[in-house]
Amino acid sequence: MADEAKAKGNAAFSAGRFEEAARHFSDAIALAPSNHVLYSNRSAAYASLHKYSDALADAKKTVELKPDWSKGYSRLGAAHVGLGNLDEAVAAYKKGLELDPSNEGLKSGLADAESALASRRRSSGSRGGAGASPFGNIFQGPELWAKLTADPTTRAYLQQPDFIKMIQGVQKNPNNLSMYLQDPRMMQVVGLLLNVNLKTATREDMERDVPPMAASHEAKEEPLRKKDPAPESPPEPEPMDVGEEEKELKERKAEAQREKEKGNAAYKKKEFEKAIEHYTRAMELDDQDISYLTNRAAVYMEMGKYEDCIKDCDKAVERGRELHSDFKMISRALTRKGSALVKLAKCSKDYEPAIETFQKALTEYRNPDTLKKLNEAEKAKKELEQQEYFDPNLADEEREKGNEYFKQQKYPEAVKHYTEAIRRNPGDAKASHYAAFFSFCFLLVYSNRAACYTKLGALPEGLKDAEKCIELDPAFPKGYSRKGAIQFLMKEYDKALETYQEGLKHDENNQELMDGVRRCIEQINKTNRGEVSPEELKERQAKAMQDPEIQNILSDPIMRQVLIDFQENPRAAQEHLKNPQVMHKIQKLVSAGIIQVR
Repeated sequence: MADEAKAKGNAAFSAGRFEEAARHFSDAIALAPSNHVLYSNRSAAYASLHKYSDALADAKKTVELKPDWSKGYSRLGAAHVGLGNLDEAVAAYKKGLELDPSNEGLKSGLADAESALASRRRSSGSRGGAGASPFGNIFQGPELWAKLTADPTTRAYLQQPDFIKMIQGVQKNPNNLSMYLQDPRMMQVVGLLLNVNLKTATREDMERDVPPMAASHEAKEEPLRKKDPAPESPPEPEPMDVGEEEKELKERKAEAQREKEKGNAAYKKKEFEKAIEHYTRAMELDDQDISYLTNRAAVYMEMGKYEDCIKDCDKAVERGRELHSDFKMISRALTRKGSALVKLAKCSKDYEPAIETFQKALTEYRNPDTLKKLNEAEKAKKELEQQEYFDPNLADEEREKGNEYFKQQKYPEAVKHYTEAIRRNPGDAKASHYAAFFSFCFLLVYSNRAACYTKLGALPEGLKDAEKCIELDPAFPKGYSRKGAIQFLMKEYDKALETYQEGLKHDENNQELMDGVRRCIEQINKTNRGEVSPEELKERQAKAMQDPEIQNILSDPIMRQVLIDFQENPRAAQEHLKNPQVMHKIQKLVSAGIIQVR
């Protein structure tokens, strides 16, 4: 981003790496070609490199982009001074002072340029012809030696014969100045005579109007200044460009927030087009806040423009990661994208990217609303899968195949086809839109699969199918006989007896159910007579103790007292048996094998 490149340029300038600084400012300009501050900063970098033509071009661009900014004219004046265009420099500084009369930098620059221009005019003639140094005339006049003596740094140079000879040579012929510019002492003198404070380049120097001749030697002069026991106090620097930019940045952010508020108001009024305009404007003013993108995505969602919503959400996530935004904001963008994907879903497969997006949102921030949307999407996907798989005709074919294998006693194959038949048509037989015949066949699928499970020894699975038969049609006798048979095999004789008896309520002459009742009673009586092995009795009692109903009976204080009376007070026990509820519970314990009646 432009701000990042600008920051790198500022850091490079502060370290005296002017070439690198200019390169970073160029990168920033490529990203933000209308930012006048970037041209201003690059102008300062070019001036520090003595590339005054480039510095002048950037200064002109600064003024062109923001003609009411006084700093641009400060840059323009400094570049003209570097090129020796003193008349243009004076005009530039004056223009800047018209905009900001109290700007000390402009005042100082104007004074220096006018002084240099006056000196040039006084020395015009033999020394003022073509090729004369624009700064040679500052070495003329008696005040030169007074200034050198008054300055603590240059006063020490006066003890050096070669320095005296160098100054005298320039006084005789100002064109000789270019011969000595590589000498840091000469640069210190030039800075002194131009009223410029020389110090190591800093960010403030970049942002301030520094005469270009001094910029390249600031780092060299710093050691000499540190040796001086009483260094000259530097003048107060003028406000930096970065402050101007920060001020503008705050203004843009404030304006962006106002646009956002307008967008929110329009959204509440259902004025979606206006809301989009305001959110878009906010994004243009401030690209550091992804809420403008997520808000615009919400508008697109309301308008049914789901593709646009998804694009904005993707941009918000990408930009949010670049800015290290709050995880909640990124999660919000992902959640909104998931919601848009759900709206676009037409088949079960279409829900997969939505579910994945919701899951990503939850890894960023576990929001209950996002979790709810994820669960709803997963449920919808599952229901669509079932609907897509639903085919009554194929279900009937699979049922017939299962019946064939059942007759052949190939129970694993029969289970496979019965299961496929149920998957192809899992609907409630009572609510089926098909004929009564098909409903009956549908019941037989569960009944026959229960029988297959029973033959295969998968009693819990068979019990579930038998109970499903009863659930679908409580008057279906076969469901009760299947369930009772499985409970009998599980040695839960009391439960099997209850199941058979319940079935007889719906078909009192059903021989299979009556036979089941008889077998259960015989087995219970056999247990009471003690005609079962201790191991079998112990196994029955252990299973019975797992039954919640048996546990409740045994934990009931009244029933515990009843059982004690049966052992210690037979007369009281007989009274207890007159209570129907107590009698029912005693019978339950007897049937379960917990107590025995001899």
